[in-house]
Amino acid sequence: MLENNLFLTDNPESKAEYRRIIGDTVSAVVEAFDSPKAYEGPEPFRLKKLVEMEQLLPDHGLGWEKVLDNLKTVVLPNFLRTSSRDYMAHLHSPGTIESIAGELILSTFNQSMDSWDQSPVATEIEVQVVKCLCKMFGYGENSDGVFTSGGSQSNFSGITLARDWYCSANLNHDIQKKGLPSCSSKFRIYTSEISHFSVEKTAHLLGLGYDSVVKVPVNEKQQMDFDSLERLVKKDAASGNLPVCVVCTFGTTDFGSIDPVEKIRKLCDEYKMYLHGDAAYGSGVILSEKYREKLAGIELCDSITVDFHKMFLLPISCSAVLVKDKKNLDFFTIRADYLNREEDEEDGYTNLVDKSIQTTRRFDALKVWISFQMRGKDGWSEIITKSMENARYFYGLLKEQPDFEVVTEPEISSVVFRFVPEGKSDGEEADAVNKKIRRSLIHEKGIVIGQTVCRGRVQLKFTLLNPLLSRENLEEMMGVIRALGKSF
Repeated sequence: MLENNLFLTDNPESKAEYRRIIGDTVSAVVEAFDSPKAYEGPEPFRLKKLVEMEQLLPDHGLGWEKVLDNLKTVVLPNFLRTSSRDYMAHLHSPGTIESIAGELILSTFNQSMDSWDQSPVATEIEVQVVKCLCKMFGYGENSDGVFTSGGSQSNFSGITLARDWYCSANLNHDIQKKGLPSCSSKFRIYTSEISHFSVEKTAHLLGLGYDSVVKVPVNEKQQMDFDSLERLVKKDAASGNLPVCVVCTFGTTDFGSIDPVEKIRKLCDEYKMYLHGDAAYGSGVILSEKYREKLAGIELCDSITVDFHKMFLLPISCSAVLVKDKKNLDFFTIRADYLNREEDEEDGYTNLVDKSIQTTRRFDALKVWISFQMRGKDGWSEIITKSMENARYFYGLLKEQPDFEVVTEPEISSVVFRFVPEGKSDGEEADAVNKKIRRSLIHEKGIVIGQTVCRGRVQLKFTLLNPLLSRENLEEMMGVIRALGKSF
């Protein structure tokens, strides 16, 4: 017989059980934050052995107390602590406390954002949040958007709209009904050579293939080189290929570099191309009173990727795609009698599945709704500005050190650099030392930083999203890296 404690309901016993289990969980999580280090778990092979279980699904349930003990022993001590000042590896932020409360609420009520009757107030909240975001990024009354699982899905949505819009506007071809036109092998999508890999992945999934993506060289600031873009577009057009879309990046993954959107918009207009803006990283800059002008011109894009689980410091997952002309979202609409009937809209019922590539979808907009209200413009400006100022300070610090090289001045909050050991300044030896530094930081110091490659050489990377980092923390970190580098 099923017990009354299976779900949270109006039953007093279920409420008591909810309080008990959630309370136990909160206590265990808080206790697990017993160190300032980012990671204190074992190396990969030992961790694999640690989590092995004879029976993941036992014949008889173990009960909450035993499961909680297993969590305390095996899982919680070995988590990465993204809120640690010693974590700066990726565009992977800690979650603000109020947004974690939002996660509890949205998971408990478990709304599905595809139809109004599965998410009444959640639907209306998302609609309001999207309106706020469109205004924030300079879009007009005719704009719209929808929440997604992350930057890759937002980019997939934007580039899909680009393909469908191009076919409709320039080829008079209905791709929803007829599929890819015979000339689709000539479609070309232009993006920076250091843009996110989701552009190529999208091209593959859309049936266009990697070869349809034209990688544009970058300049010394790691921005898309406009002259190269213009030359490539002209060459393709002259040879019979079809320039469809440019993906302009507002914050590249490694460098945070921002492409020249005003020039790119003019080129798109000249060749009747769609312009998608990948601001998964850089979208948070819009909230910095001091630096928001770095996103000037973002409103010129036909669609924009916005991520909230990066600079906005909200728990994964939380992203959105915004569109300047809401009619373009019609390319995602398909009717089903069991879900999104036309008469619903006539009677005021909004079914968000009409503009989403997902059906079942989380109420992630709640986290934005809560966090925006709690912190306000001034609070968010302080948070974003602090991270960007930290990057500028650390860049200046490294520039003064003879045993460090830095690639470029940070545009947002990423600093890419390398330690240059004395007597080992040639490429391969220095590469090996920098690789060892990163591994040693993880397993000896509990510090997790990034690693990438630029100009054929291994680089270290700080992605500074945590506003609690101080200048003293950064100075100390540089010293730890230097000491490790000299020891190899």
